[in-house]
Parts: sequence; structure tokens; C-alpha cells
Amino acid sequence: MRFWLRLGLISFGGTAAHIAIMHDYLVERKKWVDNEDFFHALSHCMILPGPEAQQLAIYLGWKLNGIKGGIVAGTLFVLPSMFVLLALSIVYARFGSLPWIAAMFSGLRPAVLALVLLALTRLAKRSLVEPVQWIVALGAFAAMSLLHASVPFVMAVAIAVGFIVPKRRHSALPAPSTPRLDRALRKQAVASFAKISAAGLAIWLAPFLALYLFGRDFPFWAELSFFFTRTAFVTIGGSYTVLPYVAHAGVSHYHWLSQSQMLDGFALAETTPGPLIIVVAFVGFMAGFHRFHGSIGAGTLALLLTTLYTFLPCFLFVFAGAPLIGWTQHSRKVKTVLSLIIAVVFAAMADLALFLARGVLFPSGACSFVKIDWIAVAVVVLSLFLLGLLRAKLGAVLGLSLGFGIARWLIGL
Repeated sequence: MRFWLRLGLISFGGTAAHIAIMHDYLVERKKWVDNEDFFHALSHCMILPGPEAQQLAIYLGWKLNGIKGGIVAGTLFVLPSMFVLLALSIVYARFGSLPWIAAMFSGLRPAVLALVLLALTRLAKRSLVEPVQWIVALGAFAAMSLLHASVPFVMAVAIAVGFIVPKRRHSALPAPSTPRLDRALRKQAVASFAKISAAGLAIWLAPFLALYLFGRDFPFWAELSFFFTRTAFVTIGGSYTVLPYVAHAGVSHYHWLSQSQMLDGFALAETTPGPLIIVVAFVGFMAGFHRFHGSIGAGTLALLLTTLYTFLPCFLFVFAGAPLIGWTQHSRKVKTVLSLIIAVVFAAMADLALFLARGVLFPSGACSFVKIDWIAVAVVVLSLFLLGLLRAKLGAVLGLSLGFGIARWLIGL
């Protein structure tokens, strides 16, 4: 329990940092989890909807201490960052219009863009090793950015390709034997799924019914609840596939917040420990805050509901599928599908980087060479140099970016 609380409090730096901390402590130091089991579980978490780092924490907690361990690990992984972001959201809502506050967030945005670009290059270097992965990644990026295809649709196409590719590339080779799923394991998986689904549905319904009976403007709360529940079920591949989906919907479809506020939300989320997907809590807060005419109470309630409905399904997915993870370790088809899922994650990250770059580098909204913000470009390049080459600490780079924003405001640039 102490480790999971400490992880929730100190895990700055996004998904890569969370996974590195868990691997160092649980595999390298304590040797509670085998290295191969750790990375195989991580691959499965990447194909599940929702944030893979939190799902990995839930799975490892389950593996070490059963259902209770999974609940403790998954909850403590999120709660610290949620409370920190709640405090920051209240400050932002009350004082975000002040010039110096706006200058701070303006300074943070280029560093956030640099973090996403750095994560993008690292993922490509470590995971995109096959030509078919690059083909899928490029096709997925074109589909999402140019044709505005949904992430679930692109992911479904990638999964279909994953089941076709092994047959074509390895048709002359004997397929490795995969252990059959015996009756006892099937029965255990079905029983576990039924129990977890019933418990999850009860937890989901409790606040929903309370809002129906006692809340004002129930259509808004229903819209918020269903959207973030749907987000948890359809965004496969982790935070970097969830964020573009939420950003586009929150800004363009529901109009819960502006694009500049969405960028500020990314910046706020980067300053908190825990998963980057916690930015959805900020989106929920701003939705409630704006809907109820600047009500901090409504914003806080919307933030709590958003967090619950975004992260609750993660427990269902992991607990229901945990008994099957070991069985799939010998399946070549599953491994191929997982490799193409990584390619789609790369494409979604590239789409997110493009979304961020438009707001950071072209603050006027016009994407032309004469309208580019060269100071923001310089801060992005400097942040990439410090984080990528010098391995500077994230907190120091964010502090430097804040300083740039304040200095730029004082000078009047």
C-alpha cells in the first residue's frame, strides 16, 4: 500500500515515468514480478481502453494481493493527482484571467508540446521496428488527422490487419502451439466478469441516480456521465489516444471549454503526479463551472464524476481479463495485434502533437509562416534539448518554461 501511495505522489513525467518506477521497484529491486510477465502484462494493458499505466498498476496489485490489492493500487495511483488538479482547477477558474496567470500558462504550453514530441520519438525508436507497423502508423495518422476517423474505428482496422498479417508473412512456417483455454479457466473468467460487472454497475448507478433525483439540470449531468463512460470504453491505447478524443469533443462538439483552456489543462496535468489522462478531470471541472455560471461547487462535482466514470471501467477490464493474460503469452497472433496497436498509439500521439502545435505555435489561429510564434518555437527546441539530450528533470524544465512566460509578459513580447 505504501508503494502505491508513493507512486501516486511522486510519479511525474507521464506514462513512461510511471512504468519505469513500477519496473524498477517491483521487478528489479523487490523481484516480486518476473520481467517477462511485467512486459507481457503491459502489452495487454496497451490494447485495453483507458490509461495503460493505471491498468498495469491494477494488474500488478491484483497479482500481488488479489482483488483488494488491485483496488488499492489503482485508486492510490489516481487520487493524489486528482486532488492536486482540483486545487489547481479552482485557482485557474478564479484567477486564470489575470495577466500573470495567463503568462504562466503561456510559458508552460511549449514545454508540454516538447514532452509529447519527446514521447513520440521514444516510442517510435523503441517500438516501431517492423515495416508493417510504420505503414499502419502512417495510415492511422492520415485517417485521424485528415479524414477525422475515430480512434475506435482505426484501432479495429489495425486489429483486423494484425490477424491477417501472420497468415501472409508466415504461412509456410508451422504455427507455435497455443495452450487451449481449459474449462476451469473459462468458468473462472466468466464468474469473475459477472461479479466485477455487477459491482461496477452498482457503483456507476449510485451517483447517476442521486443526480436524477436531487440534481439540477439533469440532462447536463447525464451527458457528462455518458460521455466519459463512453470515453473509458472506446479509447484504446492509453492516454495518448484518450486525449485527442476528449480534446476534440470537449472543445468542438460540447463546447465545454475553449482550445486555449484545453491547452492550459494539459499544462496543469503535466505539473501534477499521476497519469496524464487526469486532464479529463480538468475538462469535467470546466464543463460544470461554465454550465452553472461560475459555480466552484458544480465544477468540483463534475470533476469527481468525470474521474469516477473515466477510471471505474479500468478496474472492470483488468479484473475480468487478468486470468487470461498468461494464456495469451504463447499466441503469435496476439503478439502481432499488440505490435500494431502500438503503431496506432504512435499515430494518436502524432495527432495530439499536431493539435497542441497549432495552439502553441500559431496563437492567432492562422497557420501561416508569417503568423508563427518564434519565441514559442525557441522554447520548444530548448525544452527538447534539456529533456532529451541533457536528461534534465521535468520539474526544472517546467519551472524554466514558467519563467519564460512571466519574463515575456513583463517585457511585453
